[in-house]
Amino acid sequence: MWLRLLLLLPCALLLAACGVAKAIVTAPIAVGEAVYDASTESQEEADIKRGRAMREAEEQAEKDRNRAERAQQTPP
Repeated sequence: MWLRLLLLLPCALLLAACGVAKAIVTAPIAVGEAVYDASTESQEEADIKRGRAMREAEEQAEKDRNRAERAQQTPP
C-alpha cells in the first residue's frame, strides 16, 4: 500500500508539471492568435462598418437638406 502511494505521488507531480509545461509552450501561440484577431477584421465586420458609415452619411445629408430648406423658407 505504501509502495503504491510512493509511486503514485511522483506520477501526480509529473502530470501537474506537464500541464504547466503545456501552458508555457502554448502561451506564445495564444498571444499570436490574439494579436492576429485584433489586427484583422472579418468580412462581416467590414460590412457592418461600411453599413454604419453609409447610414451616418445619409443622416448627415438629410440634416444638410433640412437645414438648406429652412434657410430658403426664412425671409431675409
